Amino acid sequence: MFPGKNTINPFALSKRINRPLILDGAMGSMLQQTGLKSQGSMWMSLANIKHSEIVLEIHKKYIDAGADIITTNTFRTNPAAVKSYNHKMNVKKLVESSVNLAIEAADGLPIFVAGSNAPAEDCYQIERKLSHKELQFNHFNHINYLMESGSHFILNETQSHFDEIKIICRYCSKNNIPYVLSLFVDEKLNLLSGEKLSEAIKFILDFNPLAIGINCIRQETFVKFYTKEKFDYNWGVYLNCGSGEYTDDNITCGVSPNNYKETIRNILPKSPSFIGACCGSTPKHIKEIKKLLNENHKN
Repeated sequence: MFPGKNTINPFALSKRINRPLILDGAMGSMLQQTGLKSQGSMWMSLANIKHSEIVLEIHKKYIDAGADIITTNTFRTNPAAVKSYNHKMNVKKLVESSVNLAIEAADGLPIFVAGSNAPAEDCYQIERKLSHKELQFNHFNHINYLMESGSHFILNETQSHFDEIKIICRYCSKNNIPYVLSLFVDEKLNLLSGEKLSEAIKFILDFNPLAIGINCIRQETFVKFYTKEKFDYNWGVYLNCGSGEYTDDNITCGVSPNNYKETIRNILPKSPSFIGACCGSTPKHIKEIKKLLNENHKN
């Protein structure tokens, strides 16, 4: 379906250079810190159209900080979110404008562009409203638009419901779409749909992902998983750096760049394929990760 795209494997590069690739940090909370407000089901994605210069500048700041991978600001450009906000909006054009900003920021540099594909509904939502057919329509179309617009691979972020995970894995595998499946779990290491994290990982690995990620959970929750898992597959992590409860509104930093660096230092012995930061993080967090990896390389 996407000629040439299925040959791209950024994490093969990670093995060649003997270090994890650096994923960027938060976009939505960075936009909030500029004074922009969340727009309902669209969250911060309308900034791609209304304040494109700010989105572009944030992408560039992450690249300057050392990111090897930048993520499109498409966490809420999926059909279900757009329909809930304004059914007349053109989803494809919205996605294209978002991906184009990331490509422009990369400006020909050897930077991978990850197309962000979020859960169809709110990422912290336990009860579901959409039917299986609606979930399929949402993910099939959003993934297609992200790839057609020029994303190098799909970063399916904060996925916490097994039905959506199955839809995404089967679709990407069937259509040779390079993808990462990144999971969000509760403090007991269960998906919000109730299944164990280990069960989800076992399923995903049967569908040839580029890597499996864990994102947006607290550091203390990740430690519970990290200490038990063997990690005999490509994996990565980008943890929540926000303060307070999980929320989409007015996210502020609760973990300093230096403290986050020390968390990442403890993770490195298990050879992650990529490392970044999630909600509440800034380019300063990514810069500290870059410094840490440079120190390790010298040693």
